[in-house]
Amino acid sequence: MSTEFARIQRLMTVFQREPSERVALGIGDDAAVLKPSGRNSVWTVDAAVEGVHFSRAFMALPDIGYRAFMAAASDVAAMGARAVGALCAWVLPRAFSDAEFEALARGVASAADACGCAIIGGNLARGAELSLTTTLLGECHGPLALRAGARAGDTLFVTGSVGGAALGLSALRAQRAQEAEFAAPIARFLRPRARLDVAETVAARAHACIDISDGLVQDLRHLCEASGVSAVLELGAIPRLPAMAELAASLGESADALLLAGGEDYELLFAANRARVPPELATAIGRIEAGSPDVRVLDADGRLVTSAAGFDHFR
Repeated sequence: MSTEFARIQRLMTVFQREPSERVALGIGDDAAVLKPSGRNSVWTVDAAVEGVHFSRAFMALPDIGYRAFMAAASDVAAMGARAVGALCAWVLPRAFSDAEFEALARGVASAADACGCAIIGGNLARGAELSLTTTLLGECHGPLALRAGARAGDTLFVTGSVGGAALGLSALRAQRAQEAEFAAPIARFLRPRARLDVAETVAARAHACIDISDGLVQDLRHLCEASGVSAVLELGAIPRLPAMAELAASLGESADALLLAGGEDYELLFAANRARVPPELATAIGRIEAGSPDVRVLDADGRLVTSAAGFDHFR
């Protein structure tokens, strides 16, 4: 296996791209240097730890690296920002080979390219398990999107579809990855996309916004708490992958539970004036009401649905 400094040299090659106008100095010195832009800066950090966020038993290293980067990029998208630069701090097990190191780096580089983001530095260390921490800088060219700001009368919207990543994870755990019908949900889990493509458009319309990482209901509850409002979700209106109910049932799962609590879709959930959101941007799935922070889920007949909570590291 290569030394720490040989691996850093390898990362410099893998992550090398055309110079960004914001990056004055990237990998290779004691710290990276960014040029000032005069715009609002958005910082986030996200950790992916083996045994908690991923398992190498059914995930390839390029997918692990890709997902770790996209999780951080999704936080930047939720703020209505563009990705500018990233710092990647990795803890590697002692027996982690050069081939494994290369595969991991290629996955991270692929995600960074998809986000239009430069990797400008980081750190390598040895530890008991594989751990990837991504610090990402974004900047806003328009208004910031915050969790606070939703108001009674707003419509709730979500980009894309929900529940697919959780369905894909369930299929992987059940060793059903070779079945063609699970290809789409597995791809949603292994190769999610931070919605940087619509982040600025959403921010220009949203009164409040959050990304769906811990589950639709739980993340909506965060938005309600920050805004001091209540929310109603219409279960039947939530967009989902085709045949989701049948696929979930074949895995012994409830499609409704995956939709409401699955998480890791990295879509944007936002509250806005209905007239300002075109249908090609997002789907209306509920409404904001006055009242103490709460989320109610209604079925097609208007009956209250009991939903599971989303993900909590310490529950």
